[in-house]
Amino acid sequence: MRLPRTRPRSLAGQLFAMQVVLIAAVVAGCAVFAYVSGSAQAEQTATRQVRAAAVAVADSPSVREAIRTPDPSAVLQPYAEQVRRDTGIAFVTIMDTERRRWTHPDASLIGETFLGHTEEALRGETFTETYTGTLGPSIRVVTPVRDGDRIIGLVSAGITVDRVSSQVREQLGALALAAGGALALGGLGTYVINARLRRHTHGMNAAELSRLHDYHQATLHAVREGLLMLDGQRRIALINDAGRELLGIAPETEALGRTVDELALPAPLTGALLASEARVDELHLTAEGVVVVNTRPVVGGERRGTVVTLRDHTELQALTGELDSERGFTQALRSQAHEAANRLHTVVSLIELGRVEEAVEFATAELELAQVLTDRVVGAVEEPVLAALLLGKAAQANERGVELELAEDSLIDDGALPASLAQRDLVTILGNLIDNAVDAASEGDSHGAAGTVPAQRTAAQGGGRARVTVTALADDRELLLRVSDTGAGIGPKEADEVFRRGWSTHGAGRGLGLALVRQAAHRNGGSVELDRAPEGGARFTVRLPLGDRTATKVTA
Repeated sequence: MRLPRTRPRSLAGQLFAMQVVLIAAVVAGCAVFAYVSGSAQAEQTATRQVRAAAVAVADSPSVREAIRTPDPSAVLQPYAEQVRRDTGIAFVTIMDTERRRWTHPDASLIGETFLGHTEEALRGETFTETYTGTLGPSIRVVTPVRDGDRIIGLVSAGITVDRVSSQVREQLGALALAAGGALALGGLGTYVINARLRRHTHGMNAAELSRLHDYHQATLHAVREGLLMLDGQRRIALINDAGRELLGIAPETEALGRTVDELALPAPLTGALLASEARVDELHLTAEGVVVVNTRPVVGGERRGTVVTLRDHTELQALTGELDSERGFTQALRSQAHEAANRLHTVVSLIELGRVEEAVEFATAELELAQVLTDRVVGAVEEPVLAALLLGKAAQANERGVELELAEDSLIDDGALPASLAQRDLVTILGNLIDNAVDAASEGDSHGAAGTVPAQRTAAQGGGRARVTVTALADDRELLLRVSDTGAGIGPKEADEVFRRGWSTHGAGRGLGLALVRQAAHRNGGSVELDRAPEGGARFTVRLPLGDRTATKVTA
């Protein structure tokens, strides 16, 4: 029968076991060290104690006087016993130079030979030894009794080893109690800490945490959406590769720990990232593209940070613009087909009425009118994308009652534009500028261009048909695209705001065109200029370098 596979102990449990073992080892080591050092200290203390007693007795004048008497024991025995009781040592033995005892705790041993060494003391030295005498093993000190320069006796004071050991055993009990308390306290503290760790790690073991980290890193690098996490101080706590790319943060730049303000992002995008409330599917421009921003605060009793997701909307925005253009072209073709049918019916009716010459004259005039702009565009602009865009926009403008004309000095030879200049950016720049100009020209006095406000029309505007003039000129150095209109123009106070995303008088969801124009120009190292057209409306001039690209300059 196969036993079920047991789950490894959690990381907190493993750390708890390791810490308990470590604390026990440390406490045991400290206890052993304290015991050894305590034993040595007890022995040293006992040695100092008996040495002091022996030297004090040997230096006593009464001892020297008693030694000179015929019966020294009569005086010295009571004195030695008094000293022994007062100092708490095992014995104080006073003897002559022949090692014959004058005093002893056991009075029956007085007069017998001292058991121990006396050679060093007879040479005038005080020494210590451990020796087994009549009272058992003892630590003893032997010192001479001097009468001037002559040694007249010896004094030995000692304490038994058993008494020293008993003192150490008393200390060991207190030491064991302290060690047990330290072990219990350390174990309790370790348990509390590891309980907290277990909550934070959700009971996972080291292998599971390692796997989770690996999956976490793989997911961050694999997901195509940008992910940005901010802590409570608005500092970057986490950012993946897609987030770096969408925000324009170089891979070698250290982003973690920096605040959002330090990333040099556009002000609206910075405001969205720092907002305390949630943001849902907001469009924002970066230096290189369009991103959709979603933010969600992380709240757990207090604000802990913000989770931000970023989606690249650049391609979708470009495709949406192209789709709008195609839809406009379709509507224009449908309208032209309707108008062509009306004109054809007119020609047929004139022929049926027998007015053939008038029918030919009407048809010829219509053909000439439709062919003038086509011939002008095809002759001056040999770049097929721009030529097609101008013809399509001309049809759209005509449907709205606006005349789109190509300036006389326009000229773009075939092959003049390098392959590095993206055709999609050309469509974005020129298409949005023409759309805004047509809006401004068609609205006349009542409204300005998309993202503009009404302004006083000049005398040059009065009475004439709404018109948009396009200049497209390329030389060896740069491509110039200029679009002017006969609309209301843009006031000086609004000139700095027209390129900001969302600034428009056409309602929510508008005001992105001019921001995209500036972004596309920036992406190609160009500049955008805004001033007043001779007709009184707005005039936008875009310059794109065809050689080395330079830094972007936006002026108004």
